[in-house]
Amino acid sequence: MSATAGMDAFLRAAPAPQRAGMRALLALAGRPRGRRLLDRVPLAKQAAWSLLAMRRYDDPEVSRALGWDAAEVAERGRSLRRAEGRP
Repeated sequence: MSATAGMDAFLRAAPAPQRAGMRALLALAGRPRGRRLLDRVPLAKQAAWSLLAMRRYDDPEVSRALGWDAAEVAERGRSLRRAEGRP
């Protein structure tokens, strides 16, 4: 799953009002004038930057560089379940 697909799935799962707000924040953060507008509202800016960070960290290369490898974690869980005799 690409970073964009992961963020899209996250947004689709959100309730409609929050989904619209998060999409608006992402759109603002992606434009120079929008970033200047967000500079005037610190909490909105923090939320927008958090969403951008979440989108970036969904990229497997970025997450691996930060020490998180989803495939490795899943395999470790499977090994543990097998060792404990669980399905």
